[in-house]
Amino acid sequence: MSLAIADAVWSIGANYEKVVVPLVRNKIAAKFGVDHPTIPAADPIGDDPLPVTGLTELSVDELTVLTNRQRTSTRGGILKADAVLRHAKVFIDHGAITMPEAIDLFDDTTRFDKLDAALRQIPGEGSEGVRRGYLWMLIGQDDLIKPDRMVLRWLDHHGVTVEPDDARHVVEQLIPHVTQRLDRSVTAWEIDHAIWNAGRALKPQRRRAKRRTS
Repeated sequence: MSLAIADAVWSIGANYEKVVVPLVRNKIAAKFGVDHPTIPAADPIGDDPLPVTGLTELSVDELTVLTNRQRTSTRGGILKADAVLRHAKVFIDHGAITMPEAIDLFDDTTRFDKLDAALRQIPGEGSEGVRRGYLWMLIGQDDLIKPDRMVLRWLDHHGVTVEPDDARHVVEQLIPHVTQRLDRSVTAWEIDHAIWNAGRALKPQRRRAKRRTS
């Protein structure tokens, strides 16, 4: 559970392969003796190797030294280490300490909504809630996707210029078409992930400024 939180927080505004993966798997996981930080999606969920109570054994300063000094925003954002520990505390306060307990929240709308609202108060998630949606996706809710700049870049490349909220709707509309094309059931997360990989292979394009009309 702790690794999912760290992944979600550090993935915003950072290179995933060069920064997030080594930070989560090689630093945090290694610090707590987690030999297998990831498991195949098809495998059953077992005991959580790093409940959020383990992560909160560290102070903000200790977690910062272990990881890096990135902030949630370049404009007065809090340290990402601080954001991670705030996330962990929210889950503890709402009785979801392990990954299985967090997954159980999806069947309890009242508890889910309260915890989700508390997460929304942590600085740095952005107006579209990308970080929070990505965290829920990592925990196991495939319908909550992360339409970040790579996804928006790919859509823009194909003539669809939208904001993150609208990008979610685009992905949802693609589900039945991709399902039919592949002749198997697909999730919003799978489509989002495929678009993300394709988007990062594209060069960012400078958007043209709109001309004013008198």
